[in-house]
Amino acid sequence: MSFYDLDFIEKTFIHYAKENTRSYEEKHDQVPTSIGQVKMGKELTKQLQEIGLDAYYNEKTGFAIGHLKKNVTDDVTPIGFFSHIDTADFNAENIRPQVHRNYDGKRLVLDEKEGIYLDPKDFPALASCKGETLITSDGHTLLGTDDKAGIVGILSMLKYLTEHPDIEHGDIYIGFGPDEEIGYGGRRFDAKDFPGVELAYTLENGRPGDFEYETFNATEAQIHIRGTVVHPGEAYGLMVNAASLMNDFLDRLPKDEVPEKSKGHDGFILVLNAAGSVDHADISLIIRDFDWDKFTAKEQLIKDIVAELNQKYGDRFSLKMRRQYENIYNVIKDQPYVVNLALDAYKKLGIKPNIQTFRGGTDGNFITQKGIPTPNLFNGGGNYHGRYEYATVEQIDKLAEVLTEIVKEHLSQTRNGRDEAPLKKYW
Repeated sequence: MSFYDLDFIEKTFIHYAKENTRSYEEKHDQVPTSIGQVKMGKELTKQLQEIGLDAYYNEKTGFAIGHLKKNVTDDVTPIGFFSHIDTADFNAENIRPQVHRNYDGKRLVLDEKEGIYLDPKDFPALASCKGETLITSDGHTLLGTDDKAGIVGILSMLKYLTEHPDIEHGDIYIGFGPDEEIGYGGRRFDAKDFPGVELAYTLENGRPGDFEYETFNATEAQIHIRGTVVHPGEAYGLMVNAASLMNDFLDRLPKDEVPEKSKGHDGFILVLNAAGSVDHADISLIIRDFDWDKFTAKEQLIKDIVAELNQKYGDRFSLKMRRQYENIYNVIKDQPYVVNLALDAYKKLGIKPNIQTFRGGTDGNFITQKGIPTPNLFNGGGNYHGRYEYATVEQIDKLAEVLTEIVKEHLSQTRNGRDEAPLKKYW
């Protein structure tokens, strides 16, 4: 049984999925980084207004902002929801969504000639989509499920509330933002656009019941190594080969704390690039961990290695480190209501929660640091960031139902007592 209008969900998702809204790291000084995001942001602003919200497009940040006013006199704090307009680093030209009604759970042919298939043998999660209306790309582009499915879930929730004015709710704020995939959207979000908002949720990835309130702590590091070039025939005692120094640095990194040996709650150090010559060498790496002490220990390890090698070779290493974002759990562990509220909504709807770590970051990392704790729910899709992306109409519909229930539950708990039970570790 559907919660809302499946036809609206299907048509709206396909409409926005067709729009090329890819973001570009190399254009990060431009806001947003692609004209397609501007077009869709303004189109969403207009749609929010048509639904009945006060809405505007923030030219400075690239966010489409909407506000659905409360219809009660209670002193209930505003809540917010976020989804992002941009899509990931994969072909987004000429997206052609394919609709597979009453999906039979078997292998789907995306392009027979090119041998492109969506096969449950490769992607077991497709089993959860059996009997549903499955939407895919044609195998040559991404679909844009991340995060246009989240956008459509929000729009469906808003339409439902405005079409059912008897449902009481507090103030609701909406943020459709750009450039999340390259880490600049949430960083640029202006909290003044969400006045008084106590808590919010992003809608990144996953199936109904998925919930993440832990993300990585993240740092990036750049190491430059200065060598001394001398003709090899006269190099004895004079040449300092920067490439050899680079290898010395790399050899000192922990061999088992790497992505290919990490899962669940493990952290890692990833060397993104290492290139060297006699004259100079450069290393770029990232540090990720959920545990703050382990995270800062990894940062300190890099600093210590650089210090040791500078002492050994004579100040030839320079290090630049930049904190990218912090684990939202660092804040949320002391504000459990935002987690309990979502879990209570799941319970009311009979949805079994699947709490897990988010092995990455979201706009919620930056928004949480701006004073609005923002964990992540789900968007009803799978296989993100590539040709095998998919979403189902029914799971986006379930998202709309969850968002509506959260809004209702927030008012109910404001009136009858809030669930402030301390969070239990799930890992």
